[in-house]
Amino acid sequence: MIYGTFAQLYDELFESDMYQRWREFVNSQLPNYVKTILDVAGGAGRLGVLLAEDGYDVIDLDYSEEMLSLALKHAQESQVPLTLVQGDMRDLSGLDQYDAITCFADSLCYLDDFNDVRATLEQMAAHLKDDGVLLFDVITPYQTDEIYPGYMYNYEDPDAQRAFLWHSYADDDVLHGVIHELTFFYQMTADSYQRLHETHFERAYELKDWQTALAQAGFDQVMVKADFGHREINDQTTRWFFICRKQVK
Repeated sequence: MIYGTFAQLYDELFESDMYQRWREFVNSQLPNYVKTILDVAGGAGRLGVLLAEDGYDVIDLDYSEEMLSLALKHAQESQVPLTLVQGDMRDLSGLDQYDAITCFADSLCYLDDFNDVRATLEQMAAHLKDDGVLLFDVITPYQTDEIYPGYMYNYEDPDAQRAFLWHSYADDDVLHGVIHELTFFYQMTADSYQRLHETHFERAYELKDWQTALAQAGFDQVMVKADFGHREINDQTTRWFFICRKQVK
């Protein structure tokens, strides 16, 4: 389970500016008729709360109950309605159809393989209304093969009560695979710290594979951008932003 053991620490340390940029991307890409949004892998609801503040009816779906408990807290603090659903993105059965579906933070890249990706895209298409919009981002092979191997990030908060270590390296067993080693230290008492560690596996896929899978799932209009939709993609793009429209039957 992604972020299962330290959801609160991850939520507190995640760069808040990213949620604002995803918010702006969503608002810039959705037609005026969109009222309902299913935010897949919405986690602690940070983006969902912002979109609810913008007037959307937002459903936050996540695999982690711990993350969803944080989403409830954030929604209550912001005094906005946010529907919470615990579930697996590969099986959205039982859910309604929505005007739009979002899925950010390269969440699709954490699925085990491309069969799971295809299944998820098919589920998303099935739970979009005709002419519905799917917005998502994924890391690129350039990111996994050139940027992540050897990447390190260390953070210590000003009062020295918490520290975060992030180390990434190539997964030699998986094409365009990367392994993230994440370690949190947080102060328990004046003389003791607790260490929490998780290993995350992520992988990228070729652009043509995404485009083929989206077409097969029923998306007849697919646009791919970089930099939250502000730039055209190139060979050194690290993250693709997809804007997809479902076929009208």
